[in-house]
Amino acid sequence: MLSKDQTQKAIFFDVDDTLYDHLQPLRGALQEVLGLDNDIPYAEVYHRFRYYSDWLSDQEGLSAVPEAEAVERMRRRRFELTMKEFGVPLIEGQAEALQAQYLSRQFQIQPFDGAYDLMRSLMADGHFVGLITNGEGRHQRRKLEALNVFDLVPEERIFISGTLGYAKPDRQLFEHVNKQTGTDARSSYYVGDSWRNDVVGAVNAGWNVIWFNHRDALPESNHQPHHVARDYNEITRILTSEFVLQ
Repeated sequence: MLSKDQTQKAIFFDVDDTLYDHLQPLRGALQEVLGLDNDIPYAEVYHRFRYYSDWLSDQEGLSAVPEAEAVERMRRRRFELTMKEFGVPLIEGQAEALQAQYLSRQFQIQPFDGAYDLMRSLMADGHFVGLITNGEGRHQRRKLEALNVFDLVPEERIFISGTLGYAKPDRQLFEHVNKQTGTDARSSYYVGDSWRNDVVGAVNAGWNVIWFNHRDALPESNHQPHHVARDYNEITRILTSEFVLQ
């Protein structure tokens, strides 16, 4: 538990590619539908896939209050644009088949090693732990159920953009979380993999940011995360050091 000279911190985690490996369902879908082998640079494919997902969602304002038709268009186009970059242009029907495979595999997922151990340890020490994720409400909730998150984190500490009307990187989402949980920005930490959504959004909101850069991505702006980590051992060391020194 917290000692007398320690103050409670709020630590929030992203979900997709932060709590679990988001590349696994994408790789499986590409191999199933297109018959791709293991020589494809799947990490690079994933990076561009996430880029197009975020870019297309931003263009159509999908993350906060999505329209079903626009969401389906985005899902199809992200596969088309990504695979075109890697010299695998899609024929009619393949984008839809890829999305169907990708969707079904998103609920066959496991948390990263060390993720839940860290969250349990933080809560046992008296800190406030929660989740902030972009996406349609029911879809993200199904992922959280597949990950057994609700057995670990109280539901009132889980914030899904599709149910709120705010989406990362909008700083209003982080401000809303602080207001709803009675926490403050200076004592809040955010752990996330996406530069565009997680680093930019949390830095702009005045939070302490740990960029979970386990795919060796490059910064996309002049924003400065407070820390960079490549696995949960590093995240644990960073948070342990921060909380002891402050």
